[in-house]
Amino acid sequence: MANSQTTHPLQVGVQLHPQHTTYQSFAEAVQRVEKIGVDSIWNWDHFFPLYGDPQGSHFEGWTLLTAMATLTTRAQIGCLVSCNTYRNPALLADMAKTVDHISNGRLILGIGAGWFERDYREYGYDFGTPGSRLKALEEAIPTILHRWEVDAPKPVRYSIPILIGGGGEKKTLYITAKYANIWHGFGDVATLAHKNQVLDQWCKEVGRNPNEIIRSTAIRTDFSEHELDDKVATGISFFTLELDEPWDYSAVERLVKWRDGRQLATR
Repeated sequence: MANSQTTHPLQVGVQLHPQHTTYQSFAEAVQRVEKIGVDSIWNWDHFFPLYGDPQGSHFEGWTLLTAMATLTTRAQIGCLVSCNTYRNPALLADMAKTVDHISNGRLILGIGAGWFERDYREYGYDFGTPGSRLKALEEAIPTILHRWEVDAPKPVRYSIPILIGGGGEKKTLYITAKYANIWHGFGDVATLAHKNQVLDQWCKEVGRNPNEIIRSTAIRTDFSEHELDDKVATGISFFTLELDEPWDYSAVERLVKWRDGRQLATR
């Protein structure tokens, strides 16, 4: 049975795709969406455009996060999601901790196993297999957590929240149950309800309270409020709107208005 309620407050975010744009336009969008009132602002971790002109403009995610940290004062920030095998996990831990300090504790470490073969091929990384990339992800997270414990300075937050993206039921959701604070999945209402059930079961198997994990999903600009309400009923409480240039600020305003209306209704 799907989880009919969420114990977590509703949050809305925006993922600004760092492609086919200029830095000036991206920076203005970051500041604009924070002013509109989103809870989080995201980019992604790729080296080339995912759609449109494959040779079009593109910016690196973690360098961009540093700028996003200085451009904002309130919203949480992160990569949705970082590719684990692009960087040594100890290095990624240090990068995350540094951005955490720059943002005064507003970083979420989004992380996944990786999938975009062109990034691997052109940058000389071993693409491997889905299984080998998931194995590397499971091995990396304890290293990241350990570095946050032993290196100085400590993160601003006691532990930086970890978001794991992906829906694989045999491995990704198992890793999520073990380590994540937030799970980010994709799909329609039925798919998300099913994935939430699978994640709940993995939590039971690893001895974790399923309510500790915030459930998150991506939405497009043509979303309907009814669709969001139905996904909330499955346990989703974190919605991230995907935006590309030209930025559709009216969709951001509509999403924030929906969040605020839901919050008022439950008071």
